This record gives sequence, structure tokens and C-alpha cells, in this order.
Amino acid sequence: MDAKEIELKAKALTKAATSGDPPANLINILKDLQKGVRPTEDLLRSTRIGIVVNKLKQHKTPDVARLSSEIVSKWRSEVKQKSNGSPTPNRSSTPNTGAGSPVSVSTPGDRASKSSVPPEKRTWKADGVDTSVTSNKTRDSCLGLMYDGLCFMSTESPKLVLAKATAIETAAFIAFGPETKEQYKTKIRSLFQNLKNKSNPQLRQRLLSNEVTPEKFVKMTHDELKSDARREADKKIQKENMDKAMVAQAERSISSSLQCGKCGQRKVTYTEAQTRSADEPMTLFCTCLNCGKSWKQ
Repeated sequence: MDAKEIELKAKALTKAATSGDPPANLINILKDLQKGVRPTEDLLRSTRIGIVVNKLKQHKTPDVARLSSEIVSKWRSEVKQKSNGSPTPNRSSTPNTGAGSPVSVSTPGDRASKSSVPPEKRTWKADGVDTSVTSNKTRDSCLGLMYDGLCFMSTESPKLVLAKATAIETAAFIAFGPETKEQYKTKIRSLFQNLKNKSNPQLRQRLLSNEVTPEKFVKMTHDELKSDARREADKKIQKENMDKAMVAQAERSISSSLQCGKCGQRKVTYTEAQTRSADEPMTLFCTCLNCGKSWKQ
């Protein structure tokens, strides 16, 4: 598309959004822009298309918000690559960081650009990664948390980790957003804590290898997030508790001849046990039903 066509699309998009057109109309225009725009900083500024599409990231329809976020992220990445003098990757090799799009496994180029930071000290700041992806301070901060959780004890390239972190944040935003809702913030914190769990490295590996998709990850239950070892340990504890519950408890008798030394009542239960030598009398373990005092005699 040339600048004139893009300006017309921007006007059509603005009109469709402000007139309450069906979401399908917005999506059709956005898809045309996604395919037809070859962004440069001057083009985005002169046509104002970047501003128009960026506003739609807050749209109430999840599909519109997701597609707008994908387009803005793509344009931002392409403009940045051009400004650095790097050729724009072709469509087949560029990982799509939108929700629902799997991130490819590390390529030789990715492996060559792996972080030099020790795995246990990696963060997005230490890796020198730019997390300003969504143009929203809260969402970019949450994206940073996802990056920190994923890169912990990992040797994957910053490029791969950032792509996966972006996809996870987008999935959480669609499922629990907007970013002003406490549900979204709570979910992000919970996901971060699970990713940073030292006893569950498999979770990070499953995400980075695409075994678990971002959409599934943000909706996994507490039990599904557990490691296999933790799940087995919990089953063992549950079985032990069940076994204890099934064991018959010692029968307690009630005596009116025994008197509580604390409240003076004669409502006392007791059990007998042989705690001394066999030729000595049994020991009574007593409990007052009135005040709860326990003693033995």
C-alpha cells in the first residue's frame, strides 16, 4: 500500500470504530493493513496509522484487541530492525508473537545470540531486552515479569524468550484483561511465581519448547501447574491422611467418678494404656468434657 491508501484505511478504521460497526468490519480492515503495510517511521507518522491501530488494542472485542496488538508489535519490530540496518526477516521466518501462535524452536541464529548472563542471574534488564512492546506501561511491566520467569535458569536466546513472554502476556490480556482489572494482575503474579519455582523447571521447558501453548498456560489450574514430583508427593500425603482416617481410634469411656481438678466437674472421658511394667496398674489418660483440661493418673 502507498501512503494515500493507508490514509484511507486509517479513516475507514476510525469511522468503523467510532460508529460501532461489527467487529468483523474492523478485523477485515486490520488484516488488509497487516498484509499491505511495509512500515517505516516516516510512513507511520505521516499517515497516523500507528496511532489509530494502537488505540484499538484497548477494544472490548478480544479478537480486535489481539490483532491490533500483533500489528503494532510487528510494525515496531520491523521499524527497529530497519533503523539498526538489519534486513527485515521474511514472513516465514519471523515468529508471530500473538496469542495462539507457537514460537519456533531455536534456530542456529538464535543459538548464536544466546545470553552471556549466567542462567541463574538472567532477567530482561540483565539480558538488555526492550520490553516496550505493547505501548502500555502496565502490560509491558507484566511482559517483563513473564520474561524474567521464563529466562530463569534457561540458556535459550533472549529473542526466543521475549517472543514467548509476549505471547503469554497477550493470552493473559485476552483472557483476563484489560490491564486495569485486578484479575489480570493477579493472574500475571501467579504465573510468574510458578515460572520462578526452582522445584518445577519442567514448566519453563514445556513452554519454551511449545509443549504447552500460552493460551493453555494462562488457564491451567493450580494442580496442572505442579511438577510431577510435587504431584506425586501430594498424592502420597493424601493417601497417608486417608489411611490415618481409616484407622479406628481408641475408644474413650466416660466416668462420673473422676473429677476435673480445674473446674470440679465429673464429666470426664478416659482411655487406659499400659505404660509401665506389666505388674503395675494401667495409666489413665483423662479429658474433661466441660473445660477441656487433660491429665493422666
